[in-house]
Amino acid sequence: MVNFIGRFNVVPSLPEKLEPMREIVYNLFWTWNHDAIELFRRLDRKLWEESHHNPVLMLGKISQERLDEVAADDSFISHMHRVFVQLNVYVEEKTWYQKNYKYDGDKFIAYFSAEFGLTECLQVYSGGLGVLAGDHLKSSSDLGLPLVGVGLCYKEGYFQQYLTNDGWQQERYELTDFYNQPMSLVTRKDNSPFKISLDFPGRTVIVQVWKIQVGRLPLFLLDTNVSENSDEDKRITRSLYGGNIETRIQQEIVLGIGGIRALNEMGIKPVVCHMNEGHSAFLALERIRFLIKNYNLNFTEAKDINFYSNVFTTHTPVAAGIDIFSNELVEKYFGSYYRQELQVSDKVFYSLGTIIKDKPPTEFNMAHLAMNMAGFVNGVSKLHGKVSKKMWISGFVDIPFDEIPIDYVTNGIHTRSHLSNDMHELLYRYLGEKFLQNPADHEAWKGVDEIPDEELWRTHERRRERMIAFARNRLIKQIKERGGSTSELAFAKEVLDVQALTIGFARRFATYKRGTLILRDIERLTSILCNPDYPVQLIFAGKAHPKDEEGKKLIQEIIAFSKEPHLRKKIVFLENYDMNVARYMVEGCDVWLNTPRRPLEASGTSGMKMIANGGLNLSVMDGWWDEAYSPDIGWRIGNREEYADLDYQDEVESRLIYEIIEKEIVPLFYNRGEDKLPRNWISMMKNSMKKLGPVFNTTRMVEQYAQKFYFPSYEKRISLMKNNWEKGKAFSNWKTKLYENWNRVKFISISEEEKNGDLKVGFKYPVVAEVELGDLTPDDVNIQIYFGKVDNGSDRLKSYVAMSHVPKKSKSAPYTYRGEIECKETGQFGFTLRILPKHPLLINSFELGLIRWA
Repeated sequence: MVNFIGRFNVVPSLPEKLEPMREIVYNLFWTWNHDAIELFRRLDRKLWEESHHNPVLMLGKISQERLDEVAADDSFISHMHRVFVQLNVYVEEKTWYQKNYKYDGDKFIAYFSAEFGLTECLQVYSGGLGVLAGDHLKSSSDLGLPLVGVGLCYKEGYFQQYLTNDGWQQERYELTDFYNQPMSLVTRKDNSPFKISLDFPGRTVIVQVWKIQVGRLPLFLLDTNVSENSDEDKRITRSLYGGNIETRIQQEIVLGIGGIRALNEMGIKPVVCHMNEGHSAFLALERIRFLIKNYNLNFTEAKDINFYSNVFTTHTPVAAGIDIFSNELVEKYFGSYYRQELQVSDKVFYSLGTIIKDKPPTEFNMAHLAMNMAGFVNGVSKLHGKVSKKMWISGFVDIPFDEIPIDYVTNGIHTRSHLSNDMHELLYRYLGEKFLQNPADHEAWKGVDEIPDEELWRTHERRRERMIAFARNRLIKQIKERGGSTSELAFAKEVLDVQALTIGFARRFATYKRGTLILRDIERLTSILCNPDYPVQLIFAGKAHPKDEEGKKLIQEIIAFSKEPHLRKKIVFLENYDMNVARYMVEGCDVWLNTPRRPLEASGTSGMKMIANGGLNLSVMDGWWDEAYSPDIGWRIGNREEYADLDYQDEVESRLIYEIIEKEIVPLFYNRGEDKLPRNWISMMKNSMKKLGPVFNTTRMVEQYAQKFYFPSYEKRISLMKNNWEKGKAFSNWKTKLYENWNRVKFISISEEEKNGDLKVGFKYPVVAEVELGDLTPDDVNIQIYFGKVDNGSDRLKSYVAMSHVPKKSKSAPYTYRGEIECKETGQFGFTLRILPKHPLLINSFELGLIRWA
């Protein structure tokens, strides 16, 4: 390999009139602005497609003659200035945050994620987690949150998929030229690249930083591919989810520790840090180190203070989805860090990597580290919140299930990023500006009723036609690339029917998602698809993980069926699923099929992208659909059953799919009057849009994150910082005192003042307790009566009521508490008492893991 002795960058030479284009292409506001995308198409439609929708690369490749030509085109210049004004108005207008909140500081929230799906040309995402992170940034920008994103800059990104003739998935890795992407290298005042250093075993790793502007806010991506590093270290950020377990811990050190260090050195001092999954959890250690080094706090004080300004979102419903490192590997990378920087023993340090406190840890769990370090922990749907509590219940000994401190915020999508231009224009015409400015506004969505059925249906049909044209072109390209025959190419031009009911299935091909469930009874499916009067067709897309052989077999099975002579026009698999393929599918499919094995889908968001585009959902009651479903907006598969016999489950649920399609979906779709409109189907489309549109979007989601987590975190952190961390130190000392005294906390006696006969509704049942608190006082604890119906240990929620402290009669007397249970309904009730920590700064009473039951 030739070593270059010098480097220089070449940028497009734009005519002066086109200079606004430079600012337009480097702000991803264009990814959700159809007027901007149309501007790029107008510049060079063919090059726009060839560049994979990358306007920076397109400007670099377009001929100087064409640039001069459009510079002299008054119409094009007018269009460009219109988009430029839209960008500047967007950046400068007053936002939700500015109108409602006035916290001090700029960019005080840092959002960390291992991947970000912002647009198809930026290959730093693999799937749903990344697209959600990208949508989180976009809605944070819309709302004006003082937030920055932090991630990794992958030279390869996720793999490109192609299939062999027999349908077996192969992977191809393409290198990304960052200098031809809508991103820029962060530099210092002297224009030299901004770089930080990280201590690795026996060496120093240098990291440079790239910046992507997402509307009003920046995303910073860390990159180890710099000349100062060895070839091995250059590869740390080479590929997303690639390499081995040691590559993974290296990437997570760069993301977590490097991310915090880079922000601080750039002058961005985050007050609140949000860990999107556990990949970035090492950031919590670096935040502790920063406080120890700069504010002379000890480890316990720094850890306790940081706890209240860290947020952790878990996206996995199974333990296998969590990164776990051996203690030996962690020791290799963190031995000197925790001894010298954090100044703690190995026992203390390794206890951070587990929530199981009754036995020494043998491995380091990144989700557990995040949970130990974050005051706010949440799942990504209502059901997933419960699943997360079940998964981690062993870390919350003696805490009632419904009170385990794991919250939920249901995922959403950035509506404008996933909305077709046709539907965008239709909704804007009838819902107005309010819908665009606030997709979470229920009142705005009621305007859907004003859309004439004809207009809504014709708009949807146009999108189906365009999706099928896209699918045919994609198939032709696939066949050419693998050397297919002329007859295959001719056949590809005729696949699918633009008028037929079209069902889409596109997602990662993991076995639990059951991508081939609808193919289980191929004879019955064939009778549905090949009905000459009421035809149905299926479009599949998705990638299997490179190491997932079973997932690849599912794809191969679909390909085999799609080659059957009677099904070749009915079943299509589109290769290399990405945000562009997804866009066409969610904009054009009539029904979105979702068949995960409940409860293994934490949320899922692909079906949400159907909503504003007028598509309907057919799904297992899992993830977001479990809380979204009602009979007037879509269809459910099953009724929340969970099975021990998985083969039997597949048999039952595949039959349900066929029955729903045959008896409900097909009749509803093809029931047309003289005007050829499926009026009842259109009514369901409108119900889905009105009811689900204002809820399942990231505007609502990010507002919830801000109000439930970000702003309370900020307020607690600022409070703890005052007077040189005086309040923070006192709070930490209070925690230490509580831990030291808890073994002495106990109930001495409990008496019931009302033991004679039954009580009537409306009466109160009094209880008195005497307690021992050691060196604690009534200001340090809450004593509660915990009660509920005696119902054989069901999951039914119990209630509690606080007891009041009764002043002591003498100094030596124990503390006395009195409380009453209000009898509101009939039945047999039971009660017990409990003692919990109490402090105004606690987020909840269970975060210290201390509870004493009677």
